[in-house]
Amino acid sequence: MSVGIRAISLVFPLVVFAFWGSIHTPDPDGLFGDGSGSDLVLSSLPPLPAWAGDELPDFSSYRDTTERKAAFFSFLYPRIVLANSRILIERDYLDALAQKDELSKSERSWLTGQAKRLRVEEAPTSPELFKQLRQRLDVISPSLILAQAANESAWGTSRFATKGNNLFGQWCFSKGCGLVPRGRVEGATHEVARFASPYRSIRGYIQNLNRHPTYQALRDVRQTARDNGKLASGIALAAGLIGYSERGEDYVKEIRSMIRYNNLAYFDKAFTATVDGSNTKKLQTLASASKERVLLPNAGDNDDSGDIH
Repeated sequence: MSVGIRAISLVFPLVVFAFWGSIHTPDPDGLFGDGSGSDLVLSSLPPLPAWAGDELPDFSSYRDTTERKAAFFSFLYPRIVLANSRILIERDYLDALAQKDELSKSERSWLTGQAKRLRVEEAPTSPELFKQLRQRLDVISPSLILAQAANESAWGTSRFATKGNNLFGQWCFSKGCGLVPRGRVEGATHEVARFASPYRSIRGYIQNLNRHPTYQALRDVRQTARDNGKLASGIALAAGLIGYSERGEDYVKEIRSMIRYNNLAYFDKAFTATVDGSNTKKLQTLASASKERVLLPNAGDNDDSGDIH
């Protein structure tokens, strides 16, 4: 086990969770019009680092539960920071546009593209458009992403994770868009979406929570925290996941239990410390880190921390 993984493993108690496999409630509008959550063209967004395209490691090779958990979280957390930092860059750009009296053609095009992607139907450049986009173009707490990914993918070992890089059980509705679930009800047409990489799965998941009406309650919790100058915790955001699974409140309780038992609030605190007060330049550095390990918590304590300072 590497030094980085061994260090992170110290924050996780020796608790084995067999919870997983909740049935994801499908998106009736079709999640994957652009389910990859791909970035819209924006000059301030740097190219994605090469490691964002890496496939999922073989987590089934770990026999020790604690080591498997540490490896799982160590792999996913940098990708969460990468996705969230790029969203924050877009958010900064949105705020800059909101302060302008007139927008250029390219600025209007970007604004229209974000409205379409996040399903905001308001008059172009109207105050209400900016307000709703700001509520939807925002980050998801690492602890929630980590807990749901572990729950939905059986700690990265499920068929949908290993064959399709799908960590969250997200569905798609075009033939051939993903993997056909075993035991799918006769007449059903959904598939479990296939992603180019785990990073793309994370981006698609964040986009789903940011735009689907089922998760308005989650966005309300997040906005309330924002209004108080804070980033919402995963425990708080979980209240908005009632519609994520057919199990409803039981699913919410399970996700919250996973956050608590695995000490995942640690990652929320680490992420907040990383981005708190960051300007666009710092976010660009995070969003293009050449080595994923430099985005791990306390990476700056190591001599080989690389390009994050």
